[in-house]
Parts: sequence; C-alpha cells; structure tokens
Amino acid sequence: MFRPILPLALALSAALAPAELLAQAPSPSPSPAATSAAPPTPAPAPSTESLINSMGSADLQQAIQLLKSNYINPEALNEIELNRAMLAGVLSRLGRGVMLLPAQAPEATETTRPFYGEILDGHIAYLRLGALTAANLQALDAMMQSFPGKKVDAAVIDLRASPATNDFGIAAEFADRFCPKGKLLFTLRKTTVKQERQFNSSRDPAYQGLMIVLADGDTSGPAEAIGGALRLYNKALLIGQPTAGRAVEFSDLPLNGGRVLRVAVAETVLPEGPPLFPGGLKPDLPVEMPAVDKRLVFQQSLEKGMHQFVFDVESPHMNEAALLAGRNPELEALEAAQRRGRAAETPQTRDPVLQRAVDMVTSLSIYQQR
Repeated sequence: MFRPILPLALALSAALAPAELLAQAPSPSPSPAATSAAPPTPAPAPSTESLINSMGSADLQQAIQLLKSNYINPEALNEIELNRAMLAGVLSRLGRGVMLLPAQAPEATETTRPFYGEILDGHIAYLRLGALTAANLQALDAMMQSFPGKKVDAAVIDLRASPATNDFGIAAEFADRFCPKGKLLFTLRKTTVKQERQFNSSRDPAYQGLMIVLADGDTSGPAEAIGGALRLYNKALLIGQPTAGRAVEFSDLPLNGGRVLRVAVAETVLPEGPPLFPGGLKPDLPVEMPAVDKRLVFQQSLEKGMHQFVFDVESPHMNEAALLAGRNPELEALEAAQRRGRAAETPQTRDPVLQRAVDMVTSLSIYQQR
C-alpha cells in the first residue's frame, strides 16, 4: 500500500534537482556521519495479555475451538483443564479482590501485634496501632491521656503493623480519636445489592495538631480507611510505601470439596478522593524499608524502644577536659571497639520511614518558629 511513495519521491527529487541547482549556490558536501541515517527502532511486540484483551467474544471462542481441534495434546484442553485455566485467569485478573483458600480459613484478624507508644524527642508522639482490636484501642486511649502533661505537639500514626480484618466498626473507633466529631469517615458499599453502611465520627478528637501517617504494603483493610480519613480531615502527610489496596469486606464462600473462596463483597469509599480498592493509598513522600528490617525494629522496640532506631547515638569527642587531661576520647572509643571486635559488626538497623517523619516534624517546627 505504501510502496509507491518512495519511487514517486525519487522521481520528484530528480525532476526538481536541475532547477534547484540553478537557483542555489553550491553547498559543501555533507559529512558521512550526517548522511548515514540511524536504523529505525522496531516497535515493541504486543504482550500476550494485551492481545487477549483486544479480542472480542467471537475471536475468543474461535481460538478455543481451534486449540481443541489442533493442539498436539487434546487432553490438556478437556473441560476440567479449561475450567481450571478459566478460574486461574479470573483469580489473576481480580487480584486483591478474591482468594482461593485450602480449607475453612480462620478469621483474618491478627491479635498478636500489640499497640506501642513512645514520646520521641520530648514532643513527638509515636503511636504504632498494631492490630485493630479493642485491647489496642484501650492502650491507645491510655497513651493519649498523658499527652497534655508531656507537651505533645506532633503525632506519628504508624499503620505498618495493622493487617486486614473484617471489622470496620473498630477502625472507625480508632479514627474517632483523631478526626472531628460528626464527620463521615468512610462508607462500606455493597454494589451488588445496592447497600451502604456509613461510619461517622461520634466524639471529640483526643488530639488535634500536626499529624503524620506511616504506611506500607502491610497496611491493609480497615487500616487503609483510617489512613485515608486522617489524610482527609487532619491533612496528615503519608510517608512510606503504597498500601495493600484491600480496603474491602470479605465473605468466605465454602466449596463442596472443602476449599474456600474468599470474595470481596463490599468496598470502602472515602468522602473524597479515589476509591481505596484496588489501588490503595499512595504516599505523599515515598520511603522504602526492607520488610525484614521493619520486623526486626518492631520486635526489638518492644524491649528497647524506638528511639535507638531513629536517632544517632552521640559518639565520644574531644573536649576541653579531655585536652587538659591529655586524653583523646575519639581514639580511645575506636581502640575499645576494635578490642571488642565491633569493627566487623553490621551497622545499626534504622527505621528510615520514621526518621523521615521526625525530620519533617523538626523542619516544620523550625519553620514555624521563624
């Protein structure tokens, strides 16, 4: 279809060449580098998924029939195998909205992740909610009652240890502690039966002030709704990584063979912004942290606190007293570390996500004081 263009272009060029030579002064010959055209970049081949997505119903049915009648191993395309392939494809396409479980699964809630709270740098409340349970809610209340006497002016809400549950009511109670009274926190919407359940804040917040939320891929289910509500009503800055995108209510549907199909039957919708399912919450400030480091930090913080994972320990340094005594604390500390073999030790694990939050609070405090 396009082949005649090149000969036509060459013919026109040949016809116009004499007139152009008469009208224009001779120009220097182009360099070899200028005359050699770069080879065209081949267009990337479409993926199998994009090809399948572009097929209509008739093409899909025809492709299956051709496979049945021509494939070298017909048994690989019997009715059972086709149904398995169809189910596998459906599960893959629906992603976070459906899971196939081996047997009747226990309740999704995890009660082994306790609440943890600490005051950092004398004025920053670090609140790791843990599992969204009544016990952890009571622990949060006890911690927040001490705020007035501790001059807390910033709060870091850590949702990185808050896994998915089916209890959106308890999630609304957690959000109650921070959001203004009488506001719609989120809606649980069942589109198939056109039902909605609204969750509203029912009490005055226990804390109002600068707020930062920490989240990552382990922040799932109702915890995502809490993060979205705090960002909406408290202008909370979200630091970390995107959340799981599973802010849905699941229903476990038993199969005759004993397996369970866990299906998302209702989704969480915030009063403003895009849906939380399946995209989740995107951080305002992305910060990465390896999952193994996070688990280590959370485990050790229960005994040693979070302070050591955020702030650098001040090392010995030369001062006037040491100078008068003829000592060098820096050299002495280095020699002592080498005697203990600390030079070969691995560096201290840090929590870069919380570090960034503390840095942000410090920067804003300095800015506001100017």
